[in-house]
Amino acid sequence: MDDFSALEREARERATAVTSQAQLDALHTDLLGRKGGRLSKLMAGLAKLPKEQRAEFGKRANEAKLAVEAALDAARARIESAALDAAVERRYDVTFPPPPTPRGSLHILRQTLDEVVDFFRSRGFAVVTGPEVETEYYNFEALNIPAEHPARDAMDTFYLPAGTLLRPHTSPMQMRAMLSNPPPIAILVPGKAYRRDATDARHSYMFHQIEGLHVDRGVNFGHLKGFASDLSRQLFGKTRRTRFRPSYFPFTEPSAEVDVSCAVCGGSGCRTCGGSGWLEMGGAGMVHPNVLRAANYDPETYTGWAWGLGIERIAMVRHGIDDIRAFFENDLGFLEQFA
Repeated sequence: MDDFSALEREARERATAVTSQAQLDALHTDLLGRKGGRLSKLMAGLAKLPKEQRAEFGKRANEAKLAVEAALDAARARIESAALDAAVERRYDVTFPPPPTPRGSLHILRQTLDEVVDFFRSRGFAVVTGPEVETEYYNFEALNIPAEHPARDAMDTFYLPAGTLLRPHTSPMQMRAMLSNPPPIAILVPGKAYRRDATDARHSYMFHQIEGLHVDRGVNFGHLKGFASDLSRQLFGKTRRTRFRPSYFPFTEPSAEVDVSCAVCGGSGCRTCGGSGWLEMGGAGMVHPNVLRAANYDPETYTGWAWGLGIERIAMVRHGIDDIRAFFENDLGFLEQFA
């Protein structure tokens, strides 16, 4: 039994002294090797003992083996830790600051949309959203665009089965909101719209629009122009010019296109503005009496204006972006400019 205690002491002392994996392997073989190991030699004496002593002898041998293995494991952990520390010290400066962690940010279109929404909300408008897959009634008939009306061709709509379609504008929510709420009403409708447009520097088959609608007693076209001027100053600064061009939309009368001077060329003409010096922000006008009647609003009592803005066009003017496709190409170099 004393031999086992001596073996345990020797294992602890020698394990503490080893400094390499090779030394540790040699020590393991010397102490626990199956052939010629110190513990194996001690165990050879088991057969010479009386039967009544063998159980106690075997128990003590197992305890000694566990103690030796624990000493070897501690030495192994120490050597591996030292090797790792040396490798890290050799290859890496652990005191050097790490590279910055990349941080995400809102897409530039979302930032622009939020700013427009904040402007409308500050003036009492409620934000509502509607379905992107619309019925022909809400998208056309309710907006004074009956069947066979040429404006339906001008929209160049993506039609879906069962009389549905991908909305080409956010205007259907005008009717949905008016049918659900009595006048007065002031709403803002942000969302995606879809048209069969050929993709170029100024057009995309999917774009973001924001629809404004204000109906009340005594609302007139001067209110619309004043609102448009305030929004333009808010978004583009006092130096950017705004103009109204007479236009035609079936759901407004009178109607106008709202343009802002091109920030890319300063109004001299470029490919972004098609050489005109102006960028179209959207269509606007006074709500057509037929649309008010379809919503059960009395056009003799109530008037209102509606305005559809293109979010991509606003972002292009504000930041001097010359191609609408840049918003959808997922170029991190482009997007990180607006983080």
